Amino acid sequence: MFANVGWGEMVILVIAGLVILGPERLPGAIRWTANALRQARDYLSGATSQLREDFGPEFEDLREPLSELQKLRGMSPRTALTKHLLDGDDSIFTGRFDAPAPPPPAPGERPAAVRPVDPDTSTTGTASADTPRFDPDAT
Repeated sequence: MFANVGWGEMVILVIAGLVILGPERLPGAIRWTANALRQARDYLSGATSQLREDFGPEFEDLREPLSELQKLRGMSPRTALTKHLLDGDDSIFTGRFDAPAPPPPAPGERPAAVRPVDPDTSTTGTASADTPRFDPDAT
């Protein structure tokens, strides 16, 4: 319940309690607050156990959709789309498709991206077998 209250907030609450209530009434107020929280926690755990007894095995069936809802609350829109619409395949967002990688160049050979253009093939429009084809209309 108070899981996100840190030490800095606790110090501020104690200082505010000292200023507002004074040092005489502060220990009593802390004791009263602790007892009220303990009673509320006992009441809630008693209500949960009462529901478990009343519903029996159906209680777990009621908790299942709630746990799914909790999982959805922690998801970002991208994660929810990936999980439910794309069956966990996030390649559409990351750009990592399952296309085969080009083979590595042979030792001593330059990669295709930095090969010099052969002037004989650039004027005639024919390419040799080792240069990749490029279609400007397709891009």
